[in-house]
Amino acid sequence: MRRCSTALTAALVTATVSLTAQAPLPSPESVLGFKVGADFKLATWDESLDYFRKLDAASDRMTLVEVGQTSNGRPWYFALVSSPANLANIERLRQISQRIAHPEGLQDAEARALAREGRAFVHIDGGLHASEVAGAQHTIQLAYDLLSRAEDPAIAPILNNVVFMLWPSINPDGQNIVAEWYRGNVGTPYEVSPLIELYQKYIGHDNNRDAYMLNMVESREVARVWRHWEPQIIYVQHQSSPFPTRIWLPPFAEPIATHVPPLMSRTVNMIGMGIARSLEERGQVGATHMGTGFDAWYPGYIDYMPMLQNINSFWIETALYRYATPHFYTIADFPPAYRALRPESLYPSPWAGGWWRLRDAVDYMLTASMSVLDFASKYKEELLYNRYQAGRDQIRKGETTAPYAYLIAQQQRDPVAPVELLKRLGFNGVSVHQLTTPAVLDGTPWPAGTWVIPMNQPFAALARQLLDVQVYPDLREFPEGPPEQPYDAAGWTLSHQMDLRVAEARTPLTAAFRSAMKTLGDSPTPPAAGINGDPSPFDSVPGAGFDSNPMAAAIRPPAGKATGTGPALAVDAGQLNAFRAVNEAWKAGGVVRFEVGSAGATDPSASGRYIITGMPPAAADRLVAALALRATRGAAAGAQLQRPRIALYQPWTASMDAGWTEWLLENYGFEFATLRNAEARAGSLRGKYDVILIADESTRTLLDGLQKGSVPAQYEGGLGAPGVQALDQFVRDGGTLVCLNRSSAFAIAQLHLPVKNVTDGLKRQEFFASGSILQVLTTPSQVMAGMPPRAAVFFDGSPAFSTLDGFKGEVLAAYQREGSPLLSGYLLGEKFLHGQAAALDVRLGNGHVVLIGFRPQWRGQPFGTFRVLFNAALFYAPHSASPAGISDWK
Repeated sequence: MRRCSTALTAALVTATVSLTAQAPLPSPESVLGFKVGADFKLATWDESLDYFRKLDAASDRMTLVEVGQTSNGRPWYFALVSSPANLANIERLRQISQRIAHPEGLQDAEARALAREGRAFVHIDGGLHASEVAGAQHTIQLAYDLLSRAEDPAIAPILNNVVFMLWPSINPDGQNIVAEWYRGNVGTPYEVSPLIELYQKYIGHDNNRDAYMLNMVESREVARVWRHWEPQIIYVQHQSSPFPTRIWLPPFAEPIATHVPPLMSRTVNMIGMGIARSLEERGQVGATHMGTGFDAWYPGYIDYMPMLQNINSFWIETALYRYATPHFYTIADFPPAYRALRPESLYPSPWAGGWWRLRDAVDYMLTASMSVLDFASKYKEELLYNRYQAGRDQIRKGETTAPYAYLIAQQQRDPVAPVELLKRLGFNGVSVHQLTTPAVLDGTPWPAGTWVIPMNQPFAALARQLLDVQVYPDLREFPEGPPEQPYDAAGWTLSHQMDLRVAEARTPLTAAFRSAMKTLGDSPTPPAAGINGDPSPFDSVPGAGFDSNPMAAAIRPPAGKATGTGPALAVDAGQLNAFRAVNEAWKAGGVVRFEVGSAGATDPSASGRYIITGMPPAAADRLVAALALRATRGAAAGAQLQRPRIALYQPWTASMDAGWTEWLLENYGFEFATLRNAEARAGSLRGKYDVILIADESTRTLLDGLQKGSVPAQYEGGLGAPGVQALDQFVRDGGTLVCLNRSSAFAIAQLHLPVKNVTDGLKRQEFFASGSILQVLTTPSQVMAGMPPRAAVFFDGSPAFSTLDGFKGEVLAAYQREGSPLLSGYLLGEKFLHGQAAALDVRLGNGHVVLIGFRPQWRGQPFGTFRVLFNAALFYAPHSASPAGISDWK
């Protein structure tokens, strides 16, 4: 077998391509045992990979490339499909693609020559939302069709002009999870049951929201491959076409991302219309376009963010019933507006109903994929040259238009936070520089060590899109009507989310300033030391770490430092690595104390501290160095904290927010148990747990869960009345219940708390703020320790609280009494937030209910509020403490 690794050496596949087929080309049916798209049949990832390996062994037009491993440890490959001559010359073709993508110093004539010599690199995959099953089935058939018809006049030009990066799936774990779940249920009453686990570890459907944060192994692996090959087209399969249309195609709905190069938008629109025409030519009716909810405002999609790297990137949505089960539709099933089957400008061939099978979806996808490959073949020179032009124009814009650069000082509330941001930008191809000596710009002195992101670079649009403040347009369903809801987030400005001071250079960088800058990643960087020999925390979670990228590896925080003398090591809660240190200290047998901060403290060291004792000095020194801590030594102070027994509630509805919470807790060293419905309903929770976390879930989901009869009996239902009673008793017995965002409404109603959600029942014409960043005022407390007096929070369908008669507790955070708290995104009806609480500590019996009315861990992005969740997880009454004792250590 010819196997290549994206360890990204120059060896690649050049020497491994055989020029003669070694075995007969197997059909999918001969290997799988069924036809692709057959009713009630789904191929797993393992079966798909086995088939691709057999094709690889039989064809000189395909070679498998090893990507790495998935979160669950599965081997992961994609296929290069092209002519034997192209595969034999693949390293030269890759170098051309790289040079086109990074055109610094390249002249137009040189770029034209490279575009003529090069080939179009096209990425098409089987999708990443594994319950949208047709994509990963169609790639099997697509590979066979291309290779078995290689001499066909319609196929040969594609293989000659295109290097096709065919990914059987970009979620192998999920393909197995879904196929195995479905196979176990086919022919039973649960044939089309929803999944009871996430189809990608931790995040499920949010695997298509992680493109710029790169929190997941799969996200980083895909990004690493793209930076190595630099394709000109990226096309990802989905299945959620608005009913009754059969396939949704670009152009996208309004609004689109503000910094996407126009050339990319025009090309993607052209490709989408070309697919629609190809479908009509084959009698595949029901294609539609924009105006159906799929806007392209949010840049976190893996299939849209590359537009900001000058790549023509898009997704399509093909119709789906459920899994591989066929379904018959009549006109009566259609929404009334579609029953007349009236042709529309962007929906000219309405689908009239009838059977819809998995094979139908596969066939629509096959037509779409072949249309994209045909486009790339016919316009390969334009694709390459236009990518060069887009990069060239970004460089020119950065030299003539403010901001000319973004500057990030090393001195921040959390000195590691800028590293977390910059490693992600660097991994995604944004060039990061650093001052080697002090320099002055616009009259402002900047110390050595300051990071600089100059905008005269080809991927500048990505940096702008992530660091700029978003102003979501006021789009209405009709004049004076409710706002149109964004398809995803309205605001995500990373400097706000990560609590960073980021400055814009409003005048061009001077020669003197540039002379003080060095480009990071130009030379190898020694690996960062971890704790006790473990991987460095700055390399993120295990797997394809950030430090596999030279630029990301070169971005390091200031060295850790402990000042003063004494047996105790104090770390302010403004540093997220304080929580890694706390958990490591407990793990090593140390003692942890907490000292509350003071009101209005702008200095992080005065906003609450965790104090560690009982560790050998050498071990404490290793913590300071490995975690880049800014610490002080002195006498022990504060009240001792016992290590809490934490449980994270996990419903059988496969909660993404609970998954993100699990990822975050694991990443920072917290130990916790998983609490399921049966255990919760059984009661006696206080004897096992001190803190129970409930992520962002609706009251209905928490109470009722999955409907009876929709899944096997062990997964039915939710907490129900017995679970509510058990949680109530848990709190009254001294436990802490932490509810994030919407789950606060569940606690308020079911535990009869003297609190009201003031946004409940408001119409969208009155109040609307979907996925935006708002400002809150924080008060000194353990839960808000480390937070600035004015903090940015992610508001997403969130509550705002008013306390009622009988309330006992404290307001942890509140909205200002006048003006708008909006920092980025969209907010209508700010008056309803004025003076209301954003987070509460509600006393109930001997315990606490902590209501956090925002999403502190949303998609692993708001590093500035992770500490709120962490503090809350450590906030409980020790077993031996009386209620009065709680205030002593608070």
